[in-house]
Amino acid sequence: MRTPSAFVVFLDAGSLPLPLAFASPTQVVYEPHDTTPADRVVERIARADVVITNKIRLTGQQLREAPRLKLVVVSAAGTDNVDLEAAKALGIAVRNVPDYGTDSVAEHVIATLLMARRSMVAYAQAAIDGRWSRSAHFCWHGPAIRSVGGAVLGVVGRGRIGEATARLARGLGMTVLYARSPGRPAADDEHELDTLLGEADAVTLHVPLTPQTHHLIDARRLALMKPTATLVNTGRGALVDADALVRALRSGQLGGAAIDVLDTEPPPPSHPLLAEGVPNLLVTPHVAWASESAQANLASKVEGIVEQHLEERHAEALRT
Repeated sequence: MRTPSAFVVFLDAGSLPLPLAFASPTQVVYEPHDTTPADRVVERIARADVVITNKIRLTGQQLREAPRLKLVVVSAAGTDNVDLEAAKALGIAVRNVPDYGTDSVAEHVIATLLMARRSMVAYAQAAIDGRWSRSAHFCWHGPAIRSVGGAVLGVVGRGRIGEATARLARGLGMTVLYARSPGRPAADDEHELDTLLGEADAVTLHVPLTPQTHHLIDARRLALMKPTATLVNTGRGALVDADALVRALRSGQLGGAAIDVLDTEPPPPSHPLLAEGVPNLLVTPHVAWASESAQANLASKVEGIVEQHLEERHAEALRT
């Protein structure tokens, strides 16, 4: 019998610089789009058997407009951009890729923590803007340089990335404390979040974004942290109240922050965390995950998920 074709659409292929390639017994028609505006989602998924998306949202109404759709692959760790209840009701499987960039994100946490604690951006700027050249001494003294070795790292979220970050931190001589995960009973070695915030010299966030974790770090909790502490967020932007964070940094209530994710991405130029003159703030454009090895791993895993689905579809067609 004739092998059925499968139409695979990647709505925001530009989010993954590596191209995907499929080698399946099923004939694949692959249509990647650099990005897809919300008003063109229905048009592009209408004939799709498989849809791949990273951050493009798929609502229940949009899914109902795709009668052939059987699989949505989220090329990221979360699935919060897909209406999961609607997908289940429509018989559409939703798969994500939870473990493609664990080491990449953990390394980014440690790298930016070191940069923030040691005020690396400020010192690098002083080396080229003339302040070092004008110094009366061999060096130039500016913002505080705080050690990482011997400091206490609070890890909020004890999944793969949280544990990988803890392992690297211990290698630098840090003491690691774990926070109790929101909505779950605490393990023997876990602390209530409010208690941990007061004890840690640095805090790193690795929990999913849910109604319970939205603005998990707000003005009240920022006030619990040491004035020399550093906050690192590579999880989801809305875990942190951005306005409250800016106020804490400007007032000196918090020592510093390294932020890789914002609550709106890409952010508007007016986003509070992109304002000029916010002291001791390091912002990177959601690249903690994006090491070369992590990108290759993500591409391979997405290809594998699609291939498995197509092979199962092919086998089912042969049986009928």
